[in-house]
Amino acid sequence: MARTPLDLDELVEHWTLLKDEQGLVSGKRGATRLGFAVLLKFYTQYGRFPRNRAELPGEAVGFVARQVQVPASELESYDWTGRTVEYHRAQIREHLGFRECSVADAEKLTAYLAEHVAHKERRPDQVRVELLARCRTESIEPPTPGRCDRIVGAALRAAEESLTALVSSRLTVESIERIVALVAGADQDDAGPTGGGTEGDDAPPVLAKVKEAPGNVSLETMLTEIDKLLAVRAIGLPRNLFIDVAPKVVAGWRARAAVESPSHLRTHPVALRVTLLAALLHEREREITDTLVELLISTVHRIGARAERKVTEQLINAFKKVSGKENILFKLAEASLGAPEGTVRQVVFPAVSGGEATLRELVHEFKTRGPVYRRTVQTTLKASYTNHYRRGLIKLLDVLEFRSSNHTHRPVIEALALVARYANAGNTTYYPLGETVPVHKAMGGDWAEVVHRADKRGRRRVVRMVYEVVAFQALRDQLKCKEIWVGGADKWRNPDEDLPQDFEARRAENYRELRKPLDAAVFVDELREQMTAELSLLNDTMPKLSWLDIAERKSGAIRLTAAEAQPEPRNLRRIKAEVQRRWGIVPLVDMLKEAVLRTGCLDAVTSVSGGGSHSPEVLAERLLLVIYAYGTNTGIKAVASGGHGHTEDELRYVRRRYLSAEAARAIAIQIANATFAARSTEVWGQGSTAVASDSTHVRAYDQNLFTEWHSRYGGRGVLIYWHVEKKSLAIHSQLINCTRLRGRRDDRRRHAARHHHGCGS
Repeated sequence: MARTPLDLDELVEHWTLLKDEQGLVSGKRGATRLGFAVLLKFYTQYGRFPRNRAELPGEAVGFVARQVQVPASELESYDWTGRTVEYHRAQIREHLGFRECSVADAEKLTAYLAEHVAHKERRPDQVRVELLARCRTESIEPPTPGRCDRIVGAALRAAEESLTALVSSRLTVESIERIVALVAGADQDDAGPTGGGTEGDDAPPVLAKVKEAPGNVSLETMLTEIDKLLAVRAIGLPRNLFIDVAPKVVAGWRARAAVESPSHLRTHPVALRVTLLAALLHEREREITDTLVELLISTVHRIGARAERKVTEQLINAFKKVSGKENILFKLAEASLGAPEGTVRQVVFPAVSGGEATLRELVHEFKTRGPVYRRTVQTTLKASYTNHYRRGLIKLLDVLEFRSSNHTHRPVIEALALVARYANAGNTTYYPLGETVPVHKAMGGDWAEVVHRADKRGRRRVVRMVYEVVAFQALRDQLKCKEIWVGGADKWRNPDEDLPQDFEARRAENYRELRKPLDAAVFVDELREQMTAELSLLNDTMPKLSWLDIAERKSGAIRLTAAEAQPEPRNLRRIKAEVQRRWGIVPLVDMLKEAVLRTGCLDAVTSVSGGGSHSPEVLAERLLLVIYAYGTNTGIKAVASGGHGHTEDELRYVRRRYLSAEAARAIAIQIANATFAARSTEVWGQGSTAVASDSTHVRAYDQNLFTEWHSRYGGRGVLIYWHVEKKSLAIHSQLINCTRLRGRRDDRRRHAARHHHGCGS
């Protein structure tokens, strides 16, 4: 990509010769004078010498040349090798107080990086940035690129060894034996590309089961996930095993353990092997816990929804006993509006055929049929829970730890404890008379008459199965708003953990920074006033909008008039014709290849496992094919059948060890940013936004990085947001996983799709 030209402010700030620097330059002439001055200012800014003439900005050379009164073209005569340039470099180092990096300096830099940087940052490029910054702080000239790589590699290895030794020392002997046993049963060696056809081909059952993704919302899936969670907990990992290890480091270890086969893992030292597997188990325990919470929420919702649907179908005709309800309603409304001051007996009764008797029959029908409907729904729901779903939901109470920081919701937690305590009470209909049954809000309303029932002696008792249903419904509602949270979860963790540790101590300061009142009542009143004002404005404005029509219709109540077509830009047709003439129809894989060659976006892709033996050219070709396979949903098997010389096993091996979600995101960001940098404003103007259409659920292969099952769509797949202009041309598309749907919709409400350093995420 083209370098951004330096403006005048940058030239003045970084390339102006100061008085003491002018004294150094004064004794030199011609090309030597200009070369020395340019080296001096470059070193002052970057803490190192330029590697070649191409690193020097042309405008900077011209700016310095004017100061030393030497033509800029004289720099071509400057000797970049030999005794003169070495003398100049030594003179500049002495003037700025820098020294060359010695062996002792390299050892100190390695120790510093290992202790202060590599423990938290495992990306070599970022560690290299810290190395250069440390060199500048210590007035050390940065080593050569090759030596920098060796220092960074040594620091990363030293930090990993100390971290893995620390983590493994926290494990008991029994836990280490169980972890090692996870990879001890595989005999096939897939260390090379030909053996990496599928992830975990030789994985023993326990490790393979832990790695598996969850299935559809069902009782079987719930029981399977519970078994996974119990299998992970059986290893006996301490709760605070990674308490002082950076989350990014743990995530990196987890990724390595997930992509490496057991035969690969067995080649590592015991400390590293145990740490990698412990990180995988630790992260999977949190993920499985989150999955179980989501299954609980979906299952409780499904029980109620199916009961409502089933009873509605059975009783839909039971509400039509009194004929002509619509006419009765119309006549009542017409009579009331016609004589608003009159009495009911004088105005309302005569308006209905049959008078008071018909209205009494109508009221009697509602009182008998309405409650019957609700009670039938509740009975059906209870039967569905008792006969099918109860087994899984009760087991969830044994493996998940529900907590609440709000005393208002303690009765729900106590209700769950009561349910668990009597889970194996057999056919007991009621809770014992002496048992204290926690009362919570969900027991009121329509459920009040069903939860409590008189026994044979006329005593008011709590029906055990109905109480369990109500308890799980209350749990679902409180989980969704995080009033109740789950121990050991990630997404459903304690919301207090999302706050800074000193939030309470600095509460007043934090609220002041957020510009929010400390009093919750004041906050609610302000919010209510704002919402009332905005809703009133919306209500007053909507009837006046000519392009908006709101009416009852099967296709939807809201209908928008299509926007008028925008005039086509004058040069767009010419640009299209020129593109067609110059390149014709270009295959998509060639477009992808050209983007990679122009942006170098694959250069930063490294093996998830931390090493690799592929040459850059071979790796780039295979990554291109894998990206094309998943991006087009063609699949690796179909792409491997082409005449490119790469087998299916080789492509799957590269996908597993190199193409992580983070790598795919970084590639997308780099391509998008390069596109914006290369876009000509003379042709396309200054516009940088587009309108995002609603997401589309697309079926995708299980090996796709973003493929996952979602209850909303009833299957596995991905979501694609198409960013379009003028309803005709796809400018950009974004692929996301299904769980980001709600956050993406909220984001879409707030602003149009924007692309900057975080685009493509």
